[in-house]
Amino acid sequence: MVVTYLEASRDLSETHSILFGASLAVCRIIGVKFSTVGRATGQSSVISAWRSRIEERIAMARALIGRLICFRSGSNRPRIVRTIRMAFGGKNVSLSQPDISAKMI
Repeated sequence: MVVTYLEASRDLSETHSILFGASLAVCRIIGVKFSTVGRATGQSSVISAWRSRIEERIAMARALIGRLICFRSGSNRPRIVRTIRMAFGGKNVSLSQPDISAKMI
């Protein structure tokens, strides 16, 4: 019966739905129980790995932007200067240049 539906499927999404439905029917017939964690019907507190990586990168970029703004406004605190040196590492930029703040615009 599944073969007739698979032959009539038009795209990968439809094929996926057919196979998922068939596997779910088989599992119900043999009595397999499923948890609802992570499915659309249940509430899941687990954050996807890709989402947490993106949020980490955004947080790091915001911190760097904040320190760049502080440096440009004249702050010479050691943590700020160290961050700026790491940001411009390998770029052949000297922080002692008088116009470095103008170049950061």
